[in-house]
Amino acid sequence: MALHGTSLAGSASPLIEGQRISFSLNGVSLLREVSLRVRAGETVGLIGPNGAGKTTLLKVLGGLIRDVEGEVWLQGRPLREYSPREVARLVAHVPQTTALDFAFTVREVVLMGRSPYLGRFQLEQPLDRQVAEQAMRTMNVQALSERFINTLSGGERQRVLIARALAQQPRILLLDEPTANLDVKHQLEVLSLTTRLAHQQGLAIVAAIHDLDLAARFFDRLVLLHEGRVLADSTPEVVLTPSNLAEAFGVQANIYRDPFTQVLRLSLSGDGSNGHRVVSQASIPL
Repeated sequence: MALHGTSLAGSASPLIEGQRISFSLNGVSLLREVSLRVRAGETVGLIGPNGAGKTTLLKVLGGLIRDVEGEVWLQGRPLREYSPREVARLVAHVPQTTALDFAFTVREVVLMGRSPYLGRFQLEQPLDRQVAEQAMRTMNVQALSERFINTLSGGERQRVLIARALAQQPRILLLDEPTANLDVKHQLEVLSLTTRLAHQQGLAIVAAIHDLDLAARFFDRLVLLHEGRVLADSTPEVVLTPSNLAEAFGVQANIYRDPFTQVLRLSLSGDGSNGHRVVSQASIPL
């Protein structure tokens, strides 16, 4: 059983589209005429420095912020025409931080993802429990099902929250820094899994991610945001250029191919707060 509705992988029509989105808060412009189209089966990584607008854009696409200029279209209809329950059946949003301090078990938390399909005071049906169990298996948290959520590590909790999102059976999955609390092994597992869900089942994935190495490795497209605008939107090879990284991050970049592994590597340098040159390297398997 698929974790979401009928796959539209390969469809030319976007599942979700933002058209010239602008948004300001307290006089500060957070998004400036941002346009973005995401199709079924596609993985899109939002990259950019802190404050570039990545989290805000995810909230706009997920219908959490609706007082914007421009228009968001969801499956060919303006998002403003959908009720919150209708949006929740199509779009699942996993924020970077979620307050879950009550003594809910992992199974109870994942079952919360079925709420868009339940009436008021309606109890979960066998189908709801079946979908939740599959979501837990998919995220490899079924062994934690009877544990209380407030006893889990940050990485375990993150995987549970993604399982809850999958239990919504969405067509579109929005992830805000999905690897922030994960160790290296689970970073690779989570991003490999979401890539498979997109490419094999037609789920559309949009994720804000700060690690350029992981972004280049796992996403079909990268959208580089800078000061609330789209600076570049294309494949990793096209977006991750010295000029784009210099403009967005204020660093110098040298991209080269490792002579032993043939993996592209990114060498970054910039001025640290103490005035000394800071150099770092990241491999970019393309």
